[in-house]
Amino acid sequence: MAQTRQTIQNFYTQAQTRDFARKNLFRVLNINFGGGIDINFNEDDLVYAKTASLPGKEITSQAVPYMGLDFNIPGVTKYTNSAGYALSFRCDESYDLRTKFLDVLNETFDDADSTGSYFMPSADSVIDLALLDKQLDRVAQFQLVGVALKSVGELQYDVTGDSTVQDFDVNITYHYFRQTA
Repeated sequence: MAQTRQTIQNFYTQAQTRDFARKNLFRVLNINFGGGIDINFNEDDLVYAKTASLPGKEITSQAVPYMGLDFNIPGVTKYTNSAGYALSFRCDESYDLRTKFLDVLNETFDDADSTGSYFMPSADSVIDLALLDKQLDRVAQFQLVGVALKSVGELQYDVTGDSTVQDFDVNITYHYFRQTA
């Protein structure tokens, strides 16, 4: 049974022992769209990954009524935001990274001639995310499987601004994720 007396000293002792996860200690290791559509990310490109999230997972609940009571029976797995997983990137000065994403969209469906690959994302279409400790050593790794690019966000400009670094968002769909390390 858990101890109910949690004092400041207990908190301090546990915080020293276990520390806390930090929001900046993650890396997007790679993005591979598969299906013959290669974006060819390299280590230099992924330095521009600004934000990501570790997706959520839930078990659905099925109500089974009996004599006025609902018995909630565990059902299947659902993956939170699998239809629109968001990543944010800093834009490099030559716009190469954003152009790579736009090329993937055009290979999926090119509105200039109404052609495209329309591929079903396969098991080798993945995003690998690493969670790090303060020494930048990997403590966990997750892989999103069956990824496909859904959208590349717009860029906003303002000549009256303070020269802020330009960011852009991409939305990706995926089938499921698994912990790989």
